[in-house]
Amino acid sequence: MQTIQNQTELLTVADYCALPEGGPRYQLIEGELYMAPAPNRYHQEICGNLYLILRNYLAAHPGGVLYAAPLDLYLSEFDVFQPDLVFVSKANRSILADDGVRGVPDLVIEVLSPATAQLDKRSKRKIYARHGVKELWLVDPILLQIHVYDLVRSPEKAARVLEEDGSFESPFFTGLTIRARDVFARQA
Repeated sequence: MQTIQNQTELLTVADYCALPEGGPRYQLIEGELYMAPAPNRYHQEICGNLYLILRNYLAAHPGGVLYAAPLDLYLSEFDVFQPDLVFVSKANRSILADDGVRGVPDLVIEVLSPATAQLDKRSKRKIYARHGVKELWLVDPILLQIHVYDLVRSPEKAARVLEEDGSFESPFFTGLTIRARDVFARQA
């Protein structure tokens, strides 16, 4: 992901909203505008697998809504992200807006890409924690690992690191066991 800002003045949500719709994909991180290429095919397969697992669960247990990128997540005047998946619980639905999510979602899922991995693991993780996101999953397609962060208790260290044969549960999806093998399954 490359920054495309050459000035010293920070950009705001108003500047971000003035960008043309469509592509390329932009994110505003601490007032700096970043552009990223489209993710690779395996990244998209992982996102699709996660979306299907969680969406099927939510169809039977309607406890909130799940959205996939591209969708703007407005966290502050200087932070607009496009996470791969965002979950907003029923109790938190007031943050849903026509132009995206305006406020703090309950869960954010980022599938790491070579162009964005360092921003996702460092800057964005800290910003998510600072704004009150409760849980963050960082999914690593190269190492076949899922890093689950409880950002309320420990934003600096993953509460769990799952390998390809591991599984876990999230408090947002009671009774659902998420198997890393299903997350990393290839379609072709």
